[in-house]
Amino acid sequence: MLWESISSVVLGLALSWVALHYLPGRLPSARVVSVTGGLGALFGAYLTHSALDSGHVLATLAGAVLVGTVTLSLLIRTRGSRPVRSVTAQ
Repeated sequence: MLWESISSVVLGLALSWVALHYLPGRLPSARVVSVTGGLGALFGAYLTHSALDSGHVLATLAGAVLVGTVTLSLLIRTRGSRPVRSVTAQ
């Protein structure tokens, strides 16, 4: 389980790097994207490992990649949109 965890975080960071490379203007700061990708992949590995039990390393890593991709996709903004400011911040 330790190697699955480390591998899933590395995969999540790789996904974050790819997202930052291909969508630089549509994502928040690099720190937020990196943390989201790493933690999303770690949670995906945990979720998949809990569902399938041990012995399914490739499936666990595939689950990590899928959940990491989904969490990163939640950060993407549309083109030309600005961050929403609340009324109380003005």
